[in-house]
Amino acid sequence: MKIRFIVLVLSCIMVISCDDDTNSTKELEITENTEQNTKITAKTIENIDYRDYALSSESQSAIVTWERYHELATQISYLKKADFSFFNGDLELLKKFINEFKTQMPDQFQTNHIISRNAIIETELLKLNENLTIDNISREEKLLNIKALFVAFSNLNYLINKKLESEFYNKIQPE
Repeated sequence: MKIRFIVLVLSCIMVISCDDDTNSTKELEITENTEQNTKITAKTIENIDYRDYALSSESQSAIVTWERYHELATQISYLKKADFSFFNGDLELLKKFINEFKTQMPDQFQTNHIISRNAIIETELLKLNENLTIDNISREEKLLNIKALFVAFSNLNYLINKKLESEFYNKIQPE
């Protein structure tokens, strides 16, 4: 009788201890999965730190005919609200957009500095598209790509402003 009682107690202890190990392992796996699958929200994108340049009124009037610039500016404003539909869409449509963006650029902005900025924006658009469509890219990497696109577009705005400002000051003749 005593042996049966000891065997029963030992088997209960084994069952209880085995059950605890599996529960803690499952909790660890669930915690790791939820941390990896955290989404990028508008609040996260809003917290990205970069210097944002806006176009001057002269620059805005100079780019009125550049439709693809306005479309890119609109899509970047949507990206700031965590709408990735344009950037993780079809690659062929994105390449077509980039080609039209380059060909529609006004002639007065056909300088080496601005053309190189357009090439950087093209690279960042393609890179962001790739990183948003691939599942195993980390959240931090995606945020770095979003920041790089914001910086590239902001620098394009800065160069457009700088070009028009230098043209304005070159027109001023000393008396």
